[in-house]
Amino acid sequence: MTTSFDWSLPRGTLIRGKWKQGAYRVERPLGEGANGKVFLVERQRYLYALKIGADAADLQSEVNVLQSIAKQKQKQGRSGAFLVDVDDYQATDGKDYPFYVMRYIKGMTLGDYLQRQGKEWFPVVGFHLLGKLAELHEAGWAFGDLKVENVIVADYGRPELVDYGGATAFGKGVRQFTEIYDRGYWNAGSRTANADYDLFSFAVLCVQLHEGRRLAQLTAGLLPQTRTQEELAKLAATSPQLRPMSGWLRKALYGEFGNAREAAAAWQQWMHRPSRERSDSGAPAPRWMKGLFALSAIVLATTVYWLLRSGL
Repeated sequence: MTTSFDWSLPRGTLIRGKWKQGAYRVERPLGEGANGKVFLVERQRYLYALKIGADAADLQSEVNVLQSIAKQKQKQGRSGAFLVDVDDYQATDGKDYPFYVMRYIKGMTLGDYLQRQGKEWFPVVGFHLLGKLAELHEAGWAFGDLKVENVIVADYGRPELVDYGGATAFGKGVRQFTEIYDRGYWNAGSRTANADYDLFSFAVLCVQLHEGRRLAQLTAGLLPQTRTQEELAKLAATSPQLRPMSGWLRKALYGEFGNAREAAAAWQQWMHRPSRERSDSGAPAPRWMKGLFALSAIVLATTVYWLLRSGL
């Protein structure tokens, strides 16, 4: 989906808040959503992500989501506020454009991360992503437009959700979505915002990452009235990469998890199964698992060395 907000901000442009006077210098564009553009900006040697748009109501909705998440974290005694500033920018055309400033997440899109690090990292990333969705749901919001491009992954497989333009309060119609991830597109339920909606999108995201070509062929070969979650479940069950998690995917596609925390717990149980049970594809052990094994071996060897030396 493209945005009608089509003007750009050259590097070096100074964005000064009309009301709070916060000054941010533009470094480069980071991306865009349906209702605005996101830029990497610098203030007092710190980098932030600044989203600016033409519709104050649209951006205010996103701000409300981020504030709700912050309040939820405070109730749980956790820090890590995502929202930094909210203000208006008076541009050279004399108009005021609303913007908000977020903590900058240095990383890469989920697809790029797995391409570089290997898809064997996906179980770890997926588990943490389910945790992010659970935080959002516990604050009363569905993310809505969950897709590969809206997940940024930092070091050690830590994901962050970006572009909250589709975030919608539970019980309301989802504001923004991408068809292939939408359960309404698959005749699998309504577009009412709830935890099941995001978990369905998460399941499709798994299929997209591992069987993107077959998924495209599937959607091209089905009539709108014949699209069902069963078609997705069958695809997963016949995929060497997805078969080990096909049981989890079926539950997510059919809305059988109580909430995202329950889904994350089930995902974690699958992750911790012995490799011969977790995968029947004959693939080698994931690099992240090998790394943990290597670290344990080093610690054990060091301990034995010092025990032998102390006994001499």
